[in-house]
Amino acid sequence: MTEQDVTRLLQKIPQLKQEIGKVIVGQQQVLDEVLVALLAGGHALLEGVPGLAKTLLVRTLAQATDLPFRRIQFTPDLMPTDILGTEILEEDHGTGHRSFKFNEGPIFASLVLADEINRTPPKTQAALLEAMQEGHVTYAGQEHALPKPFFLLATQNPIEQSGTYPLPEAQLDRFLLYVRIGYPTEQEELAVLSGTTGTSRQQVQPVLGGEEVRQLQQLTRQVSISEELLGLVNRLVRATRPATSEVKFIRDYGRWGAGPRAGQALILCAKARALIHGRFAATLEDIQALAPAVLRHRVLLNFNAEAENLTPDDAVRELLKAVSL
Repeated sequence: MTEQDVTRLLQKIPQLKQEIGKVIVGQQQVLDEVLVALLAGGHALLEGVPGLAKTLLVRTLAQATDLPFRRIQFTPDLMPTDILGTEILEEDHGTGHRSFKFNEGPIFASLVLADEINRTPPKTQAALLEAMQEGHVTYAGQEHALPKPFFLLATQNPIEQSGTYPLPEAQLDRFLLYVRIGYPTEQEELAVLSGTTGTSRQQVQPVLGGEEVRQLQQLTRQVSISEELLGLVNRLVRATRPATSEVKFIRDYGRWGAGPRAGQALILCAKARALIHGRFAATLEDIQALAPAVLRHRVLLNFNAEAENLTPDDAVRELLKAVSL
């Protein structure tokens, strides 16, 4: 890419946020983390109580990026073939020859919303693993490539546990970021009430196409990061492991720590955040800002932590205090 191409791409990032902001009020950190996942080429899990515009955010992102979009509503009776697709028997009326043809499921889109993912059993949840990690689907021994870019955003409700199936750790680890969505501020909520109860509707214009998203993902990997910061990320991830950690909080309350994938995720996300802010070098601030979303689903705490109402976010805060340059 030429310097002019890079400049043009970077100018589209604030335009993209502006278009999404026509519909989504506030939630700037959430939006930044979703865009970080998109540019880093990973997937994100969005968690929040009902009514916080999780689904609306994903739909608006699809409109603003002009990517082929599909929504999968996860229910207890959803089967893997409802996601991946299935083979159908076709007959050539001219020759009478019959053959099986793979009929693609809703996973074959560039932007996929897995809505209420924890409402479906583990067998169906596991159908996403290969697609998320490998970028293809295997059916009847044949590999079927997914579109590029492929970006999956899943949502779940943290307060409704009846009839839900918590995601296993192996699948949680496939998500680059675990994004928590909180309540809006008083002024943001007032703006939501004012803007959504009248007759006017904001029209979201597409800003980025699929090829431009791929170019931004390539550009993200070219963002530089210093050896000192690489060392910091390495020490931070290794400090999450209770058996070898030098952080007292982790030794006392940790049950299981993060693997090398967490370090890869944190570095890529720091690079993506730097690019979103118009920089070509990741900083300590980028790492500190994204550590909670990268690590909260990769650090498991023990029963003592649960008894004291301690959370993985508490663990990340202690890690950031203890591990420094």
